[in-house]
Amino acid sequence: MPKDVIKIGLLGCGQVGSGTVAALQANAGAITQAVGARLEICRICVRNLAKPRPPEVDRSLLTVNPDEVLNDPEIDLVAELIGGVEPARRFILQALDNGKHIVTANKELIAKAGHELLVVAGERRLDFSFEGSVAGGIPIIRSLKVSLAANRIEQIIGIVNGTTNYILTRMAADGLAFAPALAEAQARGYAEADPSDDVDGRDAAYKLAILASIGFQSRVDLDSVYCEGIRRISDRDIRYARELGYVIKLLAIAKQVDGALELRVHPAMLPVSHPLAAVSDVFNAIFVRGNAVGDAMFYGRGAGSLPTGSSVVADLMETARNIRFGATGRISCTCFENRPPLSMEEVQTKYYVRMTTADRPGVLAATAGVFGDHGVSIESMVQKAGAGTEAEIVWITHGTHEGDMRQALAKIERLPVVREIGNWIRVEE
Repeated sequence: MPKDVIKIGLLGCGQVGSGTVAALQANAGAITQAVGARLEICRICVRNLAKPRPPEVDRSLLTVNPDEVLNDPEIDLVAELIGGVEPARRFILQALDNGKHIVTANKELIAKAGHELLVVAGERRLDFSFEGSVAGGIPIIRSLKVSLAANRIEQIIGIVNGTTNYILTRMAADGLAFAPALAEAQARGYAEADPSDDVDGRDAAYKLAILASIGFQSRVDLDSVYCEGIRRISDRDIRYARELGYVIKLLAIAKQVDGALELRVHPAMLPVSHPLAAVSDVFNAIFVRGNAVGDAMFYGRGAGSLPTGSSVVADLMETARNIRFGATGRISCTCFENRPPLSMEEVQTKYYVRMTTADRPGVLAATAGVFGDHGVSIESMVQKAGAGTEAEIVWITHGTHEGDMRQALAKIERLPVVREIGNWIRVEE
């Protein structure tokens, strides 16, 4: 007989955990009807019993002992919502050893140890789901695994970090410099006191590693993802981008190129006509191209208590259905391939370069000559008046290999007439 009650244990009850509890309670009737069984939270492990909790969290279920969740024989399903690699990895392995199915929203864990955990779950015919680990409430993982499974995915390009998107939006809308825009994001609760994971691109790199491994069915080592943050973006770059018909976004980019995987996270200029260019504030969006479906875009709230809790509950529901009908363990790790990464030197794209030079004859010729010597073709150039005897020059190149671009910039920086290369940013068309 199928079970009438599926019992759940939570590890963690912070922002995502409380959102999970709220979504389960608010939609309890519809969830029971959809699953065919009632989902019941039996135990919630937290670090601090005295911490204030939302009213929907039943304090009688709280414990500080993870074994009360991991070793309880009545608990069918464990939701790991504490974040980080350890002790989350150890807790999940213990739960799997005890025959418990897993749902997690832990992006860092999945990016660094997901393959190991999925293999263990598959060997035990247990479900292991992680929709909430990427893009909050946007159902991108299930879409790649199921809805787009008939496609060969050619590229995935996304805005997957709401904090940096908010900062860049405020810089563009109000002319703010990076520091005050970051301070505003922190004041609104969009950025942590230590925002390094967000503004240095690591959060987006975790998510890109997950998306690429699923989309390309290949193991992705996190170290193979090039990662660059937004700290160098200035209000001048934002203004020049607007004048040239672009917006600046922190992009996560994954492409298949001749059997290799191009994996990179960095700020990029997008034409204002690009579907991702209009994604503002804390919203996320992922643009996917498949050989059958063509172009598809997924948009929504990429973080937050209820959006991420919504994804966690969806995974809980799917696993509960599988438990009821004995259909667990059907999908384990889908990383069948081991495609090599493409080095950044081999990546080909266009570039924006902003430099300060002496304001005198021959500067443009000298600079353009170095670009030409390294095979870098110029698409456009704008010269701005600088201070005193200086000028500011903005270049947009045609597509070129990054290795050639880096060599050209290193030589240009040593030219006597060049005062400074203020910034250079990749341009994605």
